[in-house]
Amino acid sequence: MLIFDLNSPCTNARLGILLERLKSLVADIEAVQAGTTPPSLNEDAPLLDDWRDTETYRPVWCLTGRSNGHPLLPGSGRMIMTSELHLISRDGRFARTASRWYLLGDYRQVPDNDLDAEPGAGRRMQ
Repeated sequence: MLIFDLNSPCTNARLGILLERLKSLVADIEAVQAGTTPPSLNEDAPLLDDWRDTETYRPVWCLTGRSNGHPLLPGSGRMIMTSELHLISRDGRFARTASRWYLLGDYRQVPDNDLDAEPGAGRRMQ
């Protein structure tokens, strides 16, 4: 969230960062719509292993899993929750969140009788 004055230019540097992030997301969505490789999808995308789609306390879909190679969350096998999920490939190999692409490793199944799992967790979105 950014605070701004309606009739004054916003000089907050975070506004530029937000705009670039959204422009990148829009460019990727347009590429998917056109059936081409999204411009920001590359081999530098972090790997998310042992992942699952998750409904959380936030009213958006996210992914959880063990991250490897994340530019902001260092470590190997570190459990993370992604930002809002916008795109996921039908073959389950790639996912685009609000901030970046993820290469998807193994999917974690959650049994239907797992009472500790949050609603929707481990049940692939249709």
